[in-house]
Amino acid sequence: MSKSTVEIALLNPKSPSNVGSVMRAAGCFQADAVFYTGQRYARAARFNTDTKNQSLNIPLEGLDDILARLKPQQKVVCIELVEGATALPDFQHPEHALYVFGPEDGSISQEIVNQADEVVYIPTQGCLNLAATVNVVLYDRQAKLATVPSDDALIRQSRDVNNRLKVKS
Repeated sequence: MSKSTVEIALLNPKSPSNVGSVMRAAGCFQADAVFYTGQRYARAARFNTDTKNQSLNIPLEGLDDILARLKPQQKVVCIELVEGATALPDFQHPEHALYVFGPEDGSISQEIVNQADEVVYIPTQGCLNLAATVNVVLYDRQAKLATVPSDDALIRQSRDVNNRLKVKS
């Protein structure tokens, strides 16, 4: 594992729109794969909410046990409001990470939290929704690890075809 790797695990996600938004975030922030547990998403998947067809480029796979398939050097990072967790602004992302997110209407199990290498929370009043949480964590990782160039070439490659805006010189 030479290049930095990012995988996302969603525990029993409920909302197909949230999973679709997670897939979009995974594409924007260059995640390597998205996994999910439980049956709720599989039942709702027929609604196909992958807003940018990222599942054509990023695997989206259902698993029974997300920890059973860990790769060497990969660190498990649970993102949850847990007493004793590290605040995201103070967290140093590992080079090879499996970020674990709980369901929209529940929490990550104590068993998984106990096996995690790190437990991190986003300091907010109340909790963010699943897709928003994934976006914040992946952006924080990208910003801290400087994994993507920040220049006009990236802007030209990333923006919508209808956007030709420039900052006035």
